[in-house]
Amino acid sequence: MKKTLAIVLSALLCLSLFAACGSEPAAEESTAPETTESTAPESEAPASEEPEDISGNVTVNGSTSMESVILALIEGFADVQPNVTPQYTGSGSGAGITGVLEGTCDLGLSSRALTDDEKAQGAVENIIAKDGVAVIINPENTVTNLTTEQIAQIYTGEITNWSELGGADAEIAVYGRDAASGTRGAFEEILGIEDQCVYLNEYASTGDVVGNVASNPNAIGYASLSAVDDTVTAVAVNDVVPTEETVADGSFAIQRPFVIVTVEGTELSPAAQAFFDYAMSADVADIITAAGVVPVNG
Repeated sequence: MKKTLAIVLSALLCLSLFAACGSEPAAEESTAPETTESTAPESEAPASEEPEDISGNVTVNGSTSMESVILALIEGFADVQPNVTPQYTGSGSGAGITGVLEGTCDLGLSSRALTDDEKAQGAVENIIAKDGVAVIINPENTVTNLTTEQIAQIYTGEITNWSELGGADAEIAVYGRDAASGTRGAFEEILGIEDQCVYLNEYASTGDVVGNVASNPNAIGYASLSAVDDTVTAVAVNDVVPTEETVADGSFAIQRPFVIVTVEGTELSPAAQAFFDYAMSADVADIITAAGVVPVNG
């Protein structure tokens, strides 16, 4: 009897041990779902970094000298905010400043520094680049270098013939921009000849100046360095050739800022704010450089 009881107890003990061992795999399986659940939030986190979806139009008005830069920025911005449409109108710096102050455009463009009067009206100067103002002549002209004093004398009528400068015996045809032009404002201010110039012809756009100088062997004009092409020649000024490098290091004498004009205390629309932030960022330095001017950010 005792022997039988011992056998039964032994069998029960084995069954108990087997049951305990069999429960271990179940415990291991129960941990798997916990591991999966803990990693799920991490994979979802990057979704919060997506850029805000913005749409709408942005009206940009002003300097014709800034056309290449602004169109390049508009093209690049399309990759960032494809549902925002900036619309550029080249009407001159004066019109751009007036437009933004009067609220007829979102952003103004000026290729000269703002005046104290404009700032007093609330205009805010946001500089995106520096640009050289090249003095241009026809490729047939043999003159290669002018001093700032000689340029001033040409534009005020003191020097009237190319022979006085080592060129051909021909009367100088003095071309420039109209009174609303930021290029003209910067050019005359830098040379100290505001309201003293004697122009044969005045033009409404940089392209018109370049085109007319290209067609007249005796002409002289001025234009944004970024607008100079192989139809005209940019002369050295004080023995310094106008290039992006000489503008950047300050050695080229005739240079001015490229400005996006906003209004103090006036909130931009989300679309306009997005484009303004993009244009002012260091990320667009390469785009601005490729457009032929020198970025100031980045």
